[in-house]
Amino acid sequence: MPRRKPSPKQSRRTDTRRARDSSAESQSPSGVLFGGALVREEPGPGGEMYMVRPIPGSNATKFYRCPGCDHDIRPGVAHLVTWPSEPGGANERRHWHTGCWSGRGTRSLTRRWS
Repeated sequence: MPRRKPSPKQSRRTDTRRARDSSAESQSPSGVLFGGALVREEPGPGGEMYMVRPIPGSNATKFYRCPGCDHDIRPGVAHLVTWPSEPGGANERRHWHTGCWSGRGTRSLTRRWS
């Protein structure tokens, strides 16, 4: 049996839903879009506020060292990039395993920078 074409009324509803969803993304109350990615602010090590940006595995193309466990974050592994919220804090960016960032309140940093 041949498939029926969707009626124009159904197509309009789908288009409206897509437009509403995309506008909700850009005005998300939980974060700010930064370079196409959602960035949120969270307390970090030492009680300072940090900006947190998730990096999907498909965008992770380099090796990094996690300050939470001092192990490698290999290419292709989803992780987080964090930096202090204060002005100029982006120069202090660090790449964390998601689990290490989640457990940062129960352990101290294993790697220090001078």
